[in-house]
Amino acid sequence: MAEPIALERLLPWHELRASALYLDVDGTLLDIAPTPDAVVVPAGLIAALGRIGAHLGGALALVSGRPVGALDRLFRPLRLAAVGIHGAEVRTAGDPPRTADYLARQLDGIRDALATRIAEWPGAFVEDKGLALALHHRASPVDERVIGRAMAALADLAGPEFVLLHGKAVFELKPAALSKATGIATLHGTAKFAGRRPVCIGDDLTDESAFEYAGEMQGISVRVGDAGPTMAQYRVNTPGEVRAWLAHLAATAEGAP
Repeated sequence: MAEPIALERLLPWHELRASALYLDVDGTLLDIAPTPDAVVVPAGLIAALGRIGAHLGGALALVSGRPVGALDRLFRPLRLAAVGIHGAEVRTAGDPPRTADYLARQLDGIRDALATRIAEWPGAFVEDKGLALALHHRASPVDERVIGRAMAALADLAGPEFVLLHGKAVFELKPAALSKATGIATLHGTAKFAGRRPVCIGDDLTDESAFEYAGEMQGISVRVGDAGPTMAQYRVNTPGEVRAWLAHLAATAEGAP
């Protein structure tokens, strides 16, 4: 079980300055909302991320299930290094994302099948990310197990190149060979991130690969939220704690030599 910790004590600026920071978005930086478009990004968070990223020499990345383009829209005017769609997109800060576009075409049949099935689940909706399909059911009264069985059958239909993830009120079909860890590893091999200790913070099952990567690289991992089984070393309760730490970190970094 992850150890509860105060981030200001675990990761003050003098401990972080030689690290690379990999941050999940929904449920970690931002409070979970009923739909992906309903999240709120505080202006103070954007400013803090910009300052911290600059002081880390660009070694700060957003690591999300969202596409990189969606991250840019949320955090504009920032264009941070990013891992999108659970590793299917990777971008260093100034470059276009690298994508595995050929996999998107393999989901065409699944899109059609899912469009038919979703009529049976009122309140649920599909987020089509091109390389992945996310079925959100937070607002649906249908038993999650019923939706899960149907999504598992679609995953079987998609074939071994895809895997079904079960997150917080979402089932997501994504490329099996790609993960947040593979995306982080790609970034960690680039100039701005190389040689730095990885610090990975996330809140969900999809972040467990990132926590595992941090452990393998003698880094630090932090789980946000419930204290269930996790590979993270430490835990905090809410995204608000993460935002408060980032605000403190940005202020401390400004005054550091």
